[in-house]
Amino acid sequence: MSNKSIQYTVLARRFRPQNFSEVVGQEMVAKALQNAICADRVAHAYLFTGARGVGKTSMARILAKALNCPNSQEGIPCGECEVCQNISVGSDIDVLEIDGASNRGIDDIRSLRANVNVKSMRSQYKIYIIDEVHMLTKEAFNALLKTLEEPPPNVKFIFCTTEPNKLPDTILSRCQRFDFGYIEETSICNRLKQIAELEQVEVDESAIQLVARRAGGSMRDSQSIFDQLLSFGDSHLTAESVHRILGTASDERLIELIDALIDRKRDVALALFEAALNSGVQLNEFVDQLLNYLRDLSVVATGADQVTLLAISEINRSSLQKQAQIWGIQTCLAAFEILNEARNKMFRASHGRALVELALIRISLLEDLDQLCSLLTNGVQIPALPPTQRPASQPKGSTQNAVSTPEVNPSTQNEPPTQKKIEKKSEINSVVTQNSIESATSTAELIPFRAGVESLLLTQLIEINEDLLKDSLKGVESIAISGPKQLDLQFSKSYNFSKQYCERPEIMVKLEGSLEKLTGERIKIRLQESSSETTAEKESNSTLTKRRVEQRDLSPDSDEFLQEALAVFNAKSVRVSVLNKQTEDEKEDS
Repeated sequence: MSNKSIQYTVLARRFRPQNFSEVVGQEMVAKALQNAICADRVAHAYLFTGARGVGKTSMARILAKALNCPNSQEGIPCGECEVCQNISVGSDIDVLEIDGASNRGIDDIRSLRANVNVKSMRSQYKIYIIDEVHMLTKEAFNALLKTLEEPPPNVKFIFCTTEPNKLPDTILSRCQRFDFGYIEETSICNRLKQIAELEQVEVDESAIQLVARRAGGSMRDSQSIFDQLLSFGDSHLTAESVHRILGTASDERLIELIDALIDRKRDVALALFEAALNSGVQLNEFVDQLLNYLRDLSVVATGADQVTLLAISEINRSSLQKQAQIWGIQTCLAAFEILNEARNKMFRASHGRALVELALIRISLLEDLDQLCSLLTNGVQIPALPPTQRPASQPKGSTQNAVSTPEVNPSTQNEPPTQKKIEKKSEINSVVTQNSIESATSTAELIPFRAGVESLLLTQLIEINEDLLKDSLKGVESIAISGPKQLDLQFSKSYNFSKQYCERPEIMVKLEGSLEKLTGERIKIRLQESSSETTAEKESNSTLTKRRVEQRDLSPDSDEFLQEALAVFNAKSVRVSVLNKQTEDEKEDS
């Protein structure tokens, strides 16, 4: 194996920062630690938290070198002495790096406590760096508490974790905590350019930006991807090389697919989706890219021009702005929800491709949701179509509001999407305006509140309400007008639960509001329980009374045959039941 291939495999380790000034994206943390060393205010325990690959372990090693380097000046280690070299590779005898995931038990912490009082061999401090400290068990944390609270003066602890919420509060309160944030994309790009120059490889700016965007704020992830890109072997690396390695789609392919969905060209969208998969794009990666693209569309639709894009480069922001203007934020959010639902189902299904294709079809069927939300906000009521114009799928008696969609001229199918969308919005606006005028001039038919319309009122109340209230109203046995502005609803005893539900204050408000819509008057509703028994209740009570009489007649003392049987077997009567007892009519027939 050549030296060059060996360098490629350890690219992230070779370019690990060796002093505070080389740490990218965490300048505030580096400055605070350096000032603490200069002021001799170094704490006995530190906690470094943050996402993976943002420099927590590297900062811990740099702090250890700054504390133990014999040639350190103003908190800056020399980086050339034996102590600095050993700490950099993790082999120093006084700086112990412990993996919390594999040394998480109480026995490991007991061993640490036994050795913590042993003086450092050649350095000023004995330093313990525990990575992934949140993996320690509860018993291990309890064993560490006393040592962490009162350690020997020459011992320092540095804890690193990606999940600080899993640490007990007793541990957190004994540490100085530093939160490591995500690294900016610009900082990652600058660092990758430096690595490319040192490796003497020509890389396009678009390829570097793509790697940095793919890393998601992690310097180590970006270096790992860049390491894989360098091992590709080309003398000139482009964005296409990055897409082939990662199995992702280009910006142009994403823009073209979304344009097809906006134009409702479902056949084109599915063809582009299949072409992407056939070209080597991985299904999961492609779906994640589309989700980030829809996120970018939503961000652009809100006018947040300064927010960083996740799916495509900044040079294509103008394409996003055009698409966001046509679709609107509500449609963008709905499309994201549809695709995200399909993405979640893919984890439990083996037919992931079919789920994504159906999701793309559903997205292409989305209407102009911004226009609909505007209508609802303004309170415009769109009247139902006449029976002659009602679609066949709509019931004849349905009162659901509907707007007829203007027919699309086939000659306009090939026009630019922006012009088509503007013309379609104009047609919809004209239809809505005409319908709103008709709605304003039409007079709704109200039910007069008078005797003789009680049953009609109850029927309409049941029809216009939904869910549990509708089912509860079906328990009303009788309805009566008991005053000029009062309506009594009587529930049978068997529907007591429905009566209790309707007695809730919020339900009564809703019920009286429904009655006001039907009559045009504010009417008080009073709920009552019927005192009369229904036919089923009467039959049930009669049967129960008959059984009680029969049970009284079945006394063991009145049956001589039973008494003789009990005496013979020395038994005791527990229960007496009648088998095949004939009624009076059956006896007469026999």
